[in-house]
Amino acid sequence: MTHPFTLIELDRLHKAGEKIAMLTCYDASFAALAEMAGVEMLLVGDSLGMVIQGHTSTLPVTLDETAYHVRAVARGARRAMVVADMPFGTYQAGDASAFANAARLLAAGAHMVKLEGGRVMHATVRFLVDRGIPVCGHIGLTPQSVNQLGGYRVQGRSEDAANALREEAQLLQKAGAALIVLEAIPASLAAIITSELAIPTIGIGAGRECSGQVLVIYDALGIYPGHKARFVRDFMNGSPSIVDALGRYVKDVKAGAFPAAEHSF
Repeated sequence: MTHPFTLIELDRLHKAGEKIAMLTCYDASFAALAEMAGVEMLLVGDSLGMVIQGHTSTLPVTLDETAYHVRAVARGARRAMVVADMPFGTYQAGDASAFANAARLLAAGAHMVKLEGGRVMHATVRFLVDRGIPVCGHIGLTPQSVNQLGGYRVQGRSEDAANALREEAQLLQKAGAALIVLEAIPASLAAIITSELAIPTIGIGAGRECSGQVLVIYDALGIYPGHKARFVRDFMNGSPSIVDALGRYVKDVKAGAFPAAEHSF
């Protein structure tokens, strides 16, 4: 990657059928190393609440904390696209507050914001996009709704639930989302949703047919000591360096070798 990864480049890769490699990232050093390994998109995820801060969920993460980490990642990344999670409570109250909070994250160095929810959030996505803020959607398992979902459970298993997710993906696309994260849904459903959309999908626990993949970098490097989800693979195992491990991740995503069947539902 020798030039900035923009929405134009994202669209080019998607149309060419090349898989997109994304990792979460929270600081300048890992941003630089991930970029050296060829990672195209860096997500400053609210997963920082768990892997950095030690919380049991993403819910306690604040906008100030996210902006801090966005600034750090933006300093380390020269070419990768920086995507910032909008923390819980920063976009659900109304379009005006969602815009103000998203604008803060772009001012901190993000190129795009990510928010969770489909049908209930599509109008907010349209409001943000119409005002110049690129948006990544997120459906399936939405960690900010963990209390409502009853835990971190696979979504979309029933026919009705699968159809609802397909409809939500279409709504987000129509609202102007640039891409959609599909988390913890059956691989067969993710493949259908991906085939029905004109925009890319980024999978995490959603099978290999998505347009790209994302992992929490602490999981990809075997650093996080907590529960290992089924879709996690430790690329540091057998690698002589962090850059080599992250390069293996990029290579396997691009080749469609990751995720394998054992990492999918």
